[in-house]
Amino acid sequence: MSSKKLIIIVGPTAVGKTALGVQLAKHFNTDVISADSRQFYKEMSIGTAKPTKDEMQGVKHHFVDTLSVTQVYNAGDFERDALVLLECLFKEKDVVVMVGGSGMYVKALCEGLDDMPEHDEDLRDKLNDDASADYPAFLERLKLLDPHYYEQVDQANVQRVVRAMEVCLATGKPFSSFRKSEKKERPFEIIKIGLERERDLLYQLIDQRMDTMLQKGLLDEAKKLAKYKKEYALQTIGYTEIYDFLEGTYDWAECIRLLKRNSRRYAKKQLTWFKRDPEIKWFDVGKVDVLGAVLKEIGEQVRQ
Repeated sequence: MSSKKLIIIVGPTAVGKTALGVQLAKHFNTDVISADSRQFYKEMSIGTAKPTKDEMQGVKHHFVDTLSVTQVYNAGDFERDALVLLECLFKEKDVVVMVGGSGMYVKALCEGLDDMPEHDEDLRDKLNDDASADYPAFLERLKLLDPHYYEQVDQANVQRVVRAMEVCLATGKPFSSFRKSEKKERPFEIIKIGLERERDLLYQLIDQRMDTMLQKGLLDEAKKLAKYKKEYALQTIGYTEIYDFLEGTYDWAECIRLLKRNSRRYAKKQLTWFKRDPEIKWFDVGKVDVLGAVLKEIGEQVRQ
């Protein structure tokens, strides 16, 4: 087993991942890698709950404010770039901390992604248009071409659905046939820590966080980015609800209700995703001294 260790902090939104990541990074005198797929984007700060300079406490955070919303970036790109970064960091550090709630990005770095066919840009553009024109019908087409993946995919994630359709049509084979799920070996030890809270309390914190985002100017931030609203980066909770409000789909009170409801639903999806991973050691942040408990757990794992 390598002497180099990557400590990964996962869990639902608003549970306290950022704070623990900073505490651990300071303890080990190391850096933090963000695995939050929306904090990559420079223009999106309030709606992504991006850590502030004060919250970072002088700890260097990677993959925060590194992209523009017009850039396409996926889990495969993150796997490649994060592995290169870790190779550099591990030359000087024995421990690196990664924090994030984007399950696919965490999986990509830990296990690798399957080798997929190259993108067909023209086909993808056409499929994006088809999906925008009639998404329910688009989903039915995927169901016919690849019923297995249709049952597995998050059907609200348009990018993944379009990519699956692109592979099906370009190769004549089901997208699921390329997903072998063969776990790749990494030249460092991976320690996974999950944070959770009692559900009602977590939902209260999510609602409070949304109130804070709105007070800080989420509406104005979304308005400034309105011309990019069709970009994949903006197709996310915190922005899509506001764009529907601005287009007159519903009033402001309903917008706020949906912002909070959808954020709670997203947290539930995050928990469902991460709870499937038996390698994650879970801690209830409302019941234990999390930093002390995690350091003890890490020490136990290191000695084994």
